[in-house]
Amino acid sequence: MGTDGHAFLEKWHRIVRERDRAVVREILAEDVLMGAPPHWRKLEGREWVGKLLGVIMDTIEDFTYHREWVQGGELALEFTGRVGKHGLQGIDLISLNDEGKIQRLDVMIRPLNTLAELANIVGQKMMS
Repeated sequence: MGTDGHAFLEKWHRIVRERDRAVVREILAEDVLMGAPPHWRKLEGREWVGKLLGVIMDTIEDFTYHREWVQGGELALEFTGRVGKHGLQGIDLISLNDEGKIQRLDVMIRPLNTLAELANIVGQKMMS
């Protein structure tokens, strides 16, 4: 039996809406990989990815999902938000494992000026 992406999305949307940093770690596989802009090298492991997702949830304002594509345990989610005065648009690509946890998450964001500001803010928060 395959992973149900729709069931996962119910949890995911609640976590993002409530900015629930504690629960986000529970839906990550132990060896989760995350590709986060602007870096090519992927972050690995529940602790680092959970921390990064928490920082991002606290940093992006007016975060809203608009469109979703689901095929089993593969998801693509389009979103918009704001970092300071800069708007952003992005895509989350999520692959779930057989337990329904995030095994891989790749995030793409545009435009470049917002990405640069987000990277600066998130970088500082990740170091603290």
